[in-house]
Order: sequence, then C-alpha cells, then structure tokens
Amino acid sequence: MSRRPQRTLLERMHRLARFRLVVPLQRSPHPPEYTARAAAIGLAVAFTPTVGIQLVAIFAFWALLRWHPKTDFSLVVALAWVWVTNVFTMLPIYYGFYVTGQFMLGRWDDLSGYQGFVDVFNGAVKMDMDMLDMVWALITLAAKEQGLAMFVGSIPWAIGTAWLGYVWSIKYLRARQSARLRRFKETAPLETPPEASEETGKGA
Repeated sequence: MSRRPQRTLLERMHRLARFRLVVPLQRSPHPPEYTARAAAIGLAVAFTPTVGIQLVAIFAFWALLRWHPKTDFSLVVALAWVWVTNVFTMLPIYYGFYVTGQFMLGRWDDLSGYQGFVDVFNGAVKMDMDMLDMVWALITLAAKEQGLAMFVGSIPWAIGTAWLGYVWSIKYLRARQSARLRRFKETAPLETPPEASEETGKGA
C-alpha cells in the first residue's frame, strides 16, 4: 500500500488558508459587497494589537453596524478572516507594527531586536488571561515605549490590509458570480420557439 506524499509546510499553509479564508467566501449566500465588507473588517481587527479580544471586537462592530444596509456584514466571514493573526503569526506581525511605529514616531535609531520585543510583549500579555485582564494588559503595554510604537504602527497596516482584502474579495466574488451565471446559461435548456410549438401541436 503506497503512502501519500507528505505535504510541505508551504502546501499545508496554503491549504489551511484556503479552508479558513476562501471557503467562507465561497459559501456565503449574500451579495459580494456584503461579504467583502466582512473580509475587510476581519482584517482591520486582525491587524491591530488586540490579541485575546479580537473576537469580542468583531462582535461589537457587527452589533453596531448591522442595522444599516450599507455597513452590515457577514459575521461568519469576519470571524474567519480575523484568524490571519493567530498564535503562529501574531508576534512576527506585531513586531512589524513595532518597527513601523518607531519609524512613524521618528525613532529611526531606536529599534530593539525581535527577541527583545518578544520579551516585552510576553511580559505584559499572557494567553491564559480572561478578557478584563487582557484589556488591562493591552492598556499597560500601550503605555510602554514598545507598546506605543506597536499601536501607532498598526494603523497603516489595519487600513491597508482592510482595503486590499475588500478589493480582492469583491473582485473574486464578482468573478465567481459571473462564472456561475455563465455556466447556468450554457447548461440551461433552450426554450422552444412559439412557432415550433404551434407546428408540433398541429401535427399531433
């Protein structure tokens, strides 16, 4: 019995990303704009240093925006896309926030190394904290030099990724919608012209 070839890490990550991000888009029964807004909001929250309270933030946005048709979005899709920052990607992404923030604050010559940043972050935030402790830990972290830079640096990332997520997902969904409509037209049975129906009736 032959063994299946083992997938590489890149293949596994691609498969996981497709399952987590693309499949929820495909399964959404709503208009492309509605679903694309959810992807944008999920990414906007994901690219902020709000580890531990991201799901709460998504629910808060959904409860606030769902009453207006131009701001309503799919809660399921938003929750799926906030997964972009997870336990595996969180610290490298947050370090990117920190470096960006230091440049934005004009601290060109004051960049701590990655490990130093990780030590500060892990010293302030613990994964097993409850929600209130997590909020307080994030406030405490923001008061520190590294934390302030991280929060400031996350702003362009949150805005940029939300915009890219919206543009990509709405193009993807509209193309998928057009392809499905085209396939439906190609496979739908042709209607019998009225003249042909009358001739068939007379012959009978």
